[in-house]
Amino acid sequence: MAIAIFAAVMIFFDKHDLLTQWKLRGSVKRLEHDKAYYDSKLDQAKIDQENINQNKEQFAREKYNMHKSDEDVFIIEEK
Repeated sequence: MAIAIFAAVMIFFDKHDLLTQWKLRGSVKRLEHDKAYYDSKLDQAKIDQENINQNKEQFAREKYNMHKSDEDVFIIEEK
């Protein structure tokens, strides 16, 4: 009987009960997913920075569709 009461207290009423542990595990997984996402965004930003440093004009033309005043730019979107 004492073991059942102890188990119930530990499972449902303790500071570190199962529900709390389950929520914390979900939070950790979500934060790890967010970290991976932001790491990939950071890697892309570093690549963009290298491209900017190598050729500013080409980067501006490709990324932001910039052009000179006497040029016409045609944007072709692939489906």
